[in-house]
Amino acid sequence: MNLRQEIHEMAQRARAASERMGELGTRQKDAWLLRAADRLEAARRRIQAENARDLEQATSKGIAEPLIRRLELSDGKWNDMLAGLRDVAALPDPIGRIEDTRVRPNGLRVGRMRIPLGVIGIIYESRPNVTVDAAALCVKSGNAVILRGGSEAIHSNLALAAELREAANDVDIPVDAVQIIAQTDREAIDHLLREDRFVDLIIPRGGPGLIRKVTETSRIPVIKHDAGVCHVFIDASAETSMARAIVLDSKLKQMSVCNGVETLLIHAEAAQTVMPSVLKALHEDGVEIRGDDLRSGELAELVRGARHPLIVTVRRRADGGGP
Repeated sequence: MNLRQEIHEMAQRARAASERMGELGTRQKDAWLLRAADRLEAARRRIQAENARDLEQATSKGIAEPLIRRLELSDGKWNDMLAGLRDVAALPDPIGRIEDTRVRPNGLRVGRMRIPLGVIGIIYESRPNVTVDAAALCVKSGNAVILRGGSEAIHSNLALAAELREAANDVDIPVDAVQIIAQTDREAIDHLLREDRFVDLIIPRGGPGLIRKVTETSRIPVIKHDAGVCHVFIDASAETSMARAIVLDSKLKQMSVCNGVETLLIHAEAAQTVMPSVLKALHEDGVEIRGDDLRSGELAELVRGARHPLIVTVRRRADGGGP
């Protein structure tokens, strides 16, 4: 079987699975989420061994350190991944909810009901935990999903997806509701993007090159994200401890992610109250703080006496030290 035919048959199976997924109740979908968490925990050593293979190959190919950190299934990421499955199981079921109900002059009641989209194709790079996160959200919302991770994470992704599919079999939901493209050939993406008869939506997650390729090639509607330069705005009404916690989490929890904060935009009235505490916390955690082209003394003076909104960009030094 050639690659084009393989992708075509995957899309057909996903379509058939999606028809049944739309009929599943909340209890059955949540059972899959909880069973998937249990199976992944039981297979932890084996999956992390596969992840070690990916890390070794990435290192031998000279892949940049930030990309390798995204690839690693560390204990922290692993625990977050399993917690995410259980958190999604605890969420209300979005399917079947009716909103914006109105009564027309003729007495007809009209509203919007949430229903599954059908088959979702998700194309992503590096982070193998996306395999689990994406599958969890798609199953909870009654959709089937075709996953295509990056070649650098192929062993991790295949091991994770195998457990997700076995979990589906355990709780009697369609196994083909979760499928992963095992081929690392980039041509597989081109074939998937042409399956508009069976796939309803494409979601790319990765760098600008991937996003551009998908949006220019796809015959299927695309939901895309934009590149970084993420801001946190601290308003005059901000509570200091909350602002400090949000900024630290946004910047330091995962330094290499595209949605990590890069710019603080601070209200003038918060410059003397909230900002010193936030900047001090960043400084103590080894973050380099820059305010335009100001020298450190000028920045300190500005922090003490700002009378207008201040933009401060924050970035950790390569050596982990402070400013």
